[in-house]
Amino acid sequence: MIGDRILVVDDEKAIREGLRRILTGEGYEVELSDSGYSALEKLQAMDFQAVITDLKMPGMDGMEVLKSISILQPNVPVIFITGYSTLDNAVEVMKMGAFDYIPKPFTADLILEKVEKALEHRAIFLEEHSPAHQLTERMGGCEKIVGKSEAMERVCRRIQQVAPTDSTVLITGESGTGKDLVAQAVHQMSHRRTRPFIAIDCTSLVETLLESELFGHVKGSFTGATQTKMGLFKVADGGTLFLDEVSNISPSIQAKLLRVLQERVITPVGGTAPMEIDIRLIAATNRDLKDMVARGEFREDLFYRLNIVPIHLPTLRERIEDLPILINHFLRIHSEEIGKEIRGLSPASMAILKQYPFPGNIRELENIIERAVVLAKEEVIQPGDLEVTEFMAGEFPSCADRVPESAEELKVMKKKLREEAVLPLEKAFLIKALERNDWNVTRAADEVGMLRPNFQALLKRHGISCSRS
Repeated sequence: MIGDRILVVDDEKAIREGLRRILTGEGYEVELSDSGYSALEKLQAMDFQAVITDLKMPGMDGMEVLKSISILQPNVPVIFITGYSTLDNAVEVMKMGAFDYIPKPFTADLILEKVEKALEHRAIFLEEHSPAHQLTERMGGCEKIVGKSEAMERVCRRIQQVAPTDSTVLITGESGTGKDLVAQAVHQMSHRRTRPFIAIDCTSLVETLLESELFGHVKGSFTGATQTKMGLFKVADGGTLFLDEVSNISPSIQAKLLRVLQERVITPVGGTAPMEIDIRLIAATNRDLKDMVARGEFREDLFYRLNIVPIHLPTLRERIEDLPILINHFLRIHSEEIGKEIRGLSPASMAILKQYPFPGNIRELENIIERAVVLAKEEVIQPGDLEVTEFMAGEFPSCADRVPESAEELKVMKKKLREEAVLPLEKAFLIKALERNDWNVTRAADEVGMLRPNFQALLKRHGISCSRS
């Protein structure tokens, strides 16, 4: 999968370099080791998603490497390659926990096929053993919430806690973070799952129409009311009503909504007889309701009625470790929809997205990936397909172009400004060090006084690849 790091262990340089070319050509990150001892050092210094190792090597052989992996990085699939191919060898390594076994000589297609299967196997295993997946297995409904970061696991745990109840939920977070998916997950995990889930965007209708949509109206109550209409509160009876962007409702509707939450009755526009309702209310907003209360723009009593159980969604910038998973998710969806076979992103494309600020969050990421799939001329997406390369050239608007509205936003923007100032200098520093050392990573790291893994982490951050390492 995109961004996955693979360790290649073989005492033959030609084999190592051949595997590097095959794998990097498909967008994988590759580390090379010429011995089992070197592999052990790398396994202690960085994480890997798969290992390809020779079986017979002087000193520490492949079987010992496999044993070390089972201790240092369990659940990392190991693929053996060997020129000493016998049935006994194959049976032995599979019994010891190897994922697969490839005899030499091998083809590039065979290597890529085995690696892809190994990574899929690992992804399925991790998914099945993740807290979010175990939650889904127990209660259902979280399968549309993609991500394994700690922040998203907290969200899933909160969904698990609140879903079985009828408590009102307030979902907050920037636009594009997936508030609607969380609302659906709460409903799907609740005892109301077989009843209606009704969603309305409170910004989509003017005040008079929103009131009619929510509470209904009787025939003749206003011009154009040619028949009695049932409101969404009544349509959702027994189920869940989701009010998206609830911060945009007017003061008069805020007052009526407060009464509904207090008394569990509604009165249609133009009507006199109150109607009882049985609904679970979920609201969402991308604004800070506490600040709106302080400015007199939102009723304080309604805020506390809505904020019984808050769920805050992190921005994509705050869960950047989920980026590769989300990219693969959207690639799979849009490749199937458009009918293209896209294998992944090039390392340079991934480097661009890892530094992109994503003001539109996950919704923007999906749009970028869908556009890239449409524009891609190859099986691997290139930087030009993303159409965000102007950001890498320094033409993307700086966050300094606007004034922050909260202390938290100020903190985020200060961090961003520091990065904008430091990143070009950092990149130039890396390139100069590499040029002085003929692009040898080990020598360059030694010369500047850095540990090789830390130096490599900076290279990865800037999308700098080396012809040799």
